[in-house]
Amino acid sequence: MTRQDPAVVAEPAQATSHELDPEFEHTAVPQESRKSLLTVSAVWFGFPMILTNAVPGGVVVALMGFWHGLAAILTANLVMLVYVGLLSHRAGSTGESFSLQATKTFGKVGYVVAAGFLATVVVGWFAFNTGATGATLHQAFGWHEKLVAVVAGVVFIAITFLGIRALSWLGAVAAPLFIVVGIIALVIVARDHSLTAVFDYKGVGGGAALTFGAAVSLIMATFADSGTMTADFTRWSKNGREAVIATATAFPVASLVAQITGGVIVAAGAIASAQTVGGNFLPILTSGHGAVLSVLAAIFVFVNLGSVCSHCLYNGALSWSHLTGSKMRVMTIVLGVIGTVAALAGVWNHFLDWLVVLSVFVPPLGGVLIADQVVLRGKLEGRVASAVRPTAFAAWAVGAAAGGLVHWYAPQFSDAVSGLVVALIAYVAFEGISTRNATATS
Repeated sequence: MTRQDPAVVAEPAQATSHELDPEFEHTAVPQESRKSLLTVSAVWFGFPMILTNAVPGGVVVALMGFWHGLAAILTANLVMLVYVGLLSHRAGSTGESFSLQATKTFGKVGYVVAAGFLATVVVGWFAFNTGATGATLHQAFGWHEKLVAVVAGVVFIAITFLGIRALSWLGAVAAPLFIVVGIIALVIVARDHSLTAVFDYKGVGGGAALTFGAAVSLIMATFADSGTMTADFTRWSKNGREAVIATATAFPVASLVAQITGGVIVAAGAIASAQTVGGNFLPILTSGHGAVLSVLAAIFVFVNLGSVCSHCLYNGALSWSHLTGSKMRVMTIVLGVIGTVAALAGVWNHFLDWLVVLSVFVPPLGGVLIADQVVLRGKLEGRVASAVRPTAFAAWAVGAAAGGLVHWYAPQFSDAVSGLVVALIAYVAFEGISTRNATATS
């Protein structure tokens, strides 16, 4: 079967009453199908406010101390606001998904590398959090770990299958539930620990175990991939301004709530080995506080981790459907099964290593997109479509190399930020050189 050209694939703007809404895998979302600000905000707001985002917040505070850790968390989230906000504004203005954005920047064939890379990475996040669901409930209640992971995988696939509207419903539940459970955890912690002592917390080994730059990269890496693919969510916004507002509900608001909650609980001394397990506060809720709280904790795990799993699977399925000329819902099932099998294999055991890889390779890709789609957006109009755009790949490579060098040889700086900025500057420079050369030979 030959792959259809995205430009000529016809997709209905509206679904009939007995059908699911179209997901516009191959075309821009038409204006009449765009969603309200509240709906798109619910999609993003319910994504970062999760238990697994409290983990890196706790790790950073444990290794740096409360105030230095808080500064790193705030810095990372402000960078993410600018980074994801710029890409979101473009998506809200055009209605184009991440794959369509990547096609313009990397070429009609070259985009396969960029989109395929990130679409696979986010399926890895689906696998990680599906496995974490089984592991967390096994540790908390003794439930069969692999069976829970399988059940969770099936439920998360079903939610994603319903599409963008289901993600907004889930987000509208997951975020408030996190706030309620987080407050309960803090109340329990306050019984045996002084919350005022949080402000004097110096961290493990006096707070010198992690550099500021490395901490910023660690925080950014948790959402660098889906943040780069933000267009899959914010293309549903009515315009660029609303897309940015929806993004701001995630970065810094929702992300900060999760990470600071984990950091405060760590700084209060309520989590053992916090430098490893971070701000995972679920055991606090399940340690002999009654059946009602245990039931709430179990629901919280499914809803909370289900939110991140569904969002990541949606990102992956949308891009892979475009890559294969298929439908988002078909790829949701295929990738969901693959991700669940990976979850059973124990991929969550490599969490911190995973974040290092993402912080080096993902932000430079985003930097190239920002340079092309935002900084040099005037050049997009009338530009001849090409199979591969060498300047985009060269800038991505330069940015990733810069990020790697910073990670290994200058850890006091952020490899994620360095790679992003270098890739952006490199792309602008390469495009300038390419334009001058083309002018000189014409």
